[in-house]
Amino acid sequence: NELNGQTTALNLGLGGFVSSKKDCIGKTLSQRPELNLPDAIRLVGFKPVNSSDALLAGSHFITKGDAATMENDQGWMSSVAYSPTLGHSIGLGFIKRGHERMGEVVRVVNPARGVEVEAEIVSPHFYDPEGGLQRG
Repeated sequence: NELNGQTTALNLGLGGFVSSKKDCIGKTLSQRPELNLPDAIRLVGFKPVNSSDALLAGSHFITKGDAATMENDQGWMSSVAYSPTLGHSIGLGFIKRGHERMGEVVRVVNPARGVEVEAEIVSPHFYDPEGGLQRG
């Protein structure tokens, strides 16, 4: 869902892997100005503020206090799963300036299903993001 032909390495947080010196797949696309705007969408993680709330793929993100309109749409939830380790729903999604918004709470709105929940923007590495458990 995240690699659908509409995303670049920058959107996925992998811009540093695209060589600026050598030719590589994705280099031309990654240099287009419209795809490098400061408010570009970025892949981030989402966890519900209320751990009993379920996140739904296809939902849209709206800043708290804004009306749920196309003009206020900040991005979308691309994938959702239940994490038995964390004990709640988790999601991956694309949101404007996502890498700068860690810890922010947004509204997750799915008008087709009549569902709205609040979710916190978190790292897409949900479990042990610093790697402390791996390194002991």
